[in-house]
Amino acid sequence: MNTSRNANPLKGTSDEHYTPSSIFKVLNVIFDLDVAAPSGGGNAPALYYFDKEADGLKSKWWGNVWMNPPYSEPTDWVMKFLDHRQGIALLPITRGKWWDRLWNESDAILPTAYNLKFERPNGEPSKPITFRTALYAIGETNVTALKMSGLGRIR
Repeated sequence: MNTSRNANPLKGTSDEHYTPSSIFKVLNVIFDLDVAAPSGGGNAPALYYFDKEADGLKSKWWGNVWMNPPYSEPTDWVMKFLDHRQGIALLPITRGKWWDRLWNESDAILPTAYNLKFERPNGEPSKPITFRTALYAIGETNVTALKMSGLGRIR
């Protein structure tokens, strides 16, 4: 487990993107654990994090989690998130088989802006992504965070 919150100055692989800081500001949540952080910890407001080296899929999760997993292979991440039952995840809206379970078991879902831009390690925005994403919340604290965020209408 890593505990340092310093951002890695190097660009990561194509799966390593930072969640826009603006999302964290309006959610106003300090998470216990970022389960799929970029190398070096990323920018999520979490007390602890698992990056590739710590392997969040093999590690035990605790408390309220933040999850922005690798979109190239999200299935195992989504299943573990749903089994954990406490957190917020940023994931694509997709036709993947895992998405039906995520839709049915999330306590609240908030689609993100159509022109969402992830951040690079230096804080600069990347190009807009080409697919829609949403915030998926499980647990009362996280549902309230989505409701109070002003990011849009939730289901």
